[in-house]
Amino acid sequence: MKNVLVVSGHTDLKNSVANKTILTELEKELPGAEFDYLDRLYPDFRIDAEAERRKLIRADIIALQFPLFWYSVPSLMSRWIEETFVHGFSHGSSGDKLHGKKLVASFTAGAPEDMYRRGGGMGYEAEDFLAPIKAMCGLCGMEFAGFIFTCGVSYLNRSDAGERARTEALAKDHARRLTELLKTL
Repeated sequence: MKNVLVVSGHTDLKNSVANKTILTELEKELPGAEFDYLDRLYPDFRIDAEAERRKLIRADIIALQFPLFWYSVPSLMSRWIEETFVHGFSHGSSGDKLHGKKLVASFTAGAPEDMYRRGGGMGYEAEDFLAPIKAMCGLCGMEFAGFIFTCGVSYLNRSDAGERARTEALAKDHARRLTELLKTL
């Protein structure tokens, strides 16, 4: 398998159920992958951009794992992108370091599935929220290689044993689907 970098953008992973379960399962299924836990490395949001760029250079496939926060990536992942994907590295006349790399978006949301459709409560389908990531891929010469989305995994359900078990099952299925996608790239 190619070199895979999984970037976890959850700002508080220790209190997560879904994203923490997804990442735990991925570590089991993808022992050769590199895992980048932004909340552990940069709780103060002070990104070591050079170290992060070295990780990106080593990777053939980059998987962004995150919960959907206010219809976008969490603030920590946004900051990581802002600091790491800079002119002259990822884009611009001399910024070719990410050309040809594949990027997968893997994300979760608390709201139920029927909310993520045209005419649903959010007014958009889940894929619509990926427009900035797809545009970033285009600018950087990367291939957007697909996405895995799981909804109905609200952190509010973590204190109810039955709901927690349901969330963990959905997260394990999410990890299985993501693993399958990554192994095909």
